[in-house]
Amino acid sequence: MSRKSIGDQELALLQHIAEQGDASVGEVAAAFGEPRGLARSTVLTMMERLRAKAFLRRKQVDGGVYRYSTTAQQDDVVRNAVGSFVEKTLQGSVSPFVAWMSQRTEVSDNELAELEALVATLQSKRKEG
Repeated sequence: MSRKSIGDQELALLQHIAEQGDASVGEVAAAFGEPRGLARSTVLTMMERLRAKAFLRRKQVDGGVYRYSTTAQQDDVVRNAVGSFVEKTLQGSVSPFVAWMSQRTEVSDNELAELEALVATLQSKRKEG
């Protein structure tokens, strides 16, 4: 079953929680929301939407406070967001993304190695199919 897509702000929130580990709404509102001008109620709404979309889970701890944590690894979340972007914004074509990548002036050796490995994998799959 595929998950619902998430927006940029939700993705940033999800990445924040993934980096911090489990967190309460108050902690996320202070560390993530306040610097962005988001009210605690807005952060709570976003977190509950992410929970409804199965990106977050919550657990009640002593004192009745809920602690939220991610249900997927951060890499999976980013991969899903990129996939959604390609499907919805680029109508499934990776050509604009490839063109953008080709114009980047700063690509690390690791990134270049990852791209070369990806191309090799794609070529191998084409030969098999």
